[in-house]
Amino acid sequence: MFDNKDRLVIIDADGTLIDAFHALDSAFARHDMAIGDLERFQKRRKLFKYLGGLREFPKNLRRQFGKQNRKLLIQTLTDVYRQEAQLYPGMAALLQRLIDTPDVRVGIVTRNITHEPAETLRQLLRRHDVNIDDLDFVSCLPLREEKLAQFRVIRQRFNINPARAHVCGDEYRDYLAAIGAGMHPFIASYGFEDHGRLHDGFNVPEEVMARSPPDLAMRLCHALDIDYALDATLPETAFTNGCGRI
Repeated sequence: MFDNKDRLVIIDADGTLIDAFHALDSAFARHDMAIGDLERFQKRRKLFKYLGGLREFPKNLRRQFGKQNRKLLIQTLTDVYRQEAQLYPGMAALLQRLIDTPDVRVGIVTRNITHEPAETLRQLLRRHDVNIDDLDFVSCLPLREEKLAQFRVIRQRFNINPARAHVCGDEYRDYLAAIGAGMHPFIASYGFEDHGRLHDGFNVPEEVMARSPPDLAMRLCHALDIDYALDATLPETAFTNGCGRI
């Protein structure tokens, strides 16, 4: 049985917390490559996301061919993430609110592909006034490792009832892993996969999807019964992602 009433929140980094598309776009541009616009990027199968669509594929393939080229690209991506990449609007405030809530265990599970991804996240979060050491856990997984097993390990570590555990991600595989671990999913349709691909292509229910970062934050905080207020100083465009204002 469970000896506490703590809640658990597991958050994916790229595409859920971090505006990874613009970080990738910036890094690729520095190597004379392009990944296309966000709409096309979200619709691509995972294998082709970093190779671009039909317009970008030939040049990208040539530029990424060879170990040295890939090494240089990853170094550039690391630099962009650490020095320039941004959290989505409201996500820093959400993280801090979760950290400050005594009975909520919160942390990040990610497949971030930069060098030393934990240090990358540390530097990125520091620029947004969030101390990574205040999180209860940070788990950086290899690209080919599924998240399901890690979700279970984290929940068992804190001895939390799976019915009181939540996962925030932006891909169909995040949804499957959450369901497989008996946790409630909150799926962002503004990240690596769009609303149509998630719902029509993979049958992710509308009820668990958020079309914008503030929508995700408010859904999660409502489920946790904690207060969350949008930053009134942010511009109108901060709360849109191509799908309209929430």
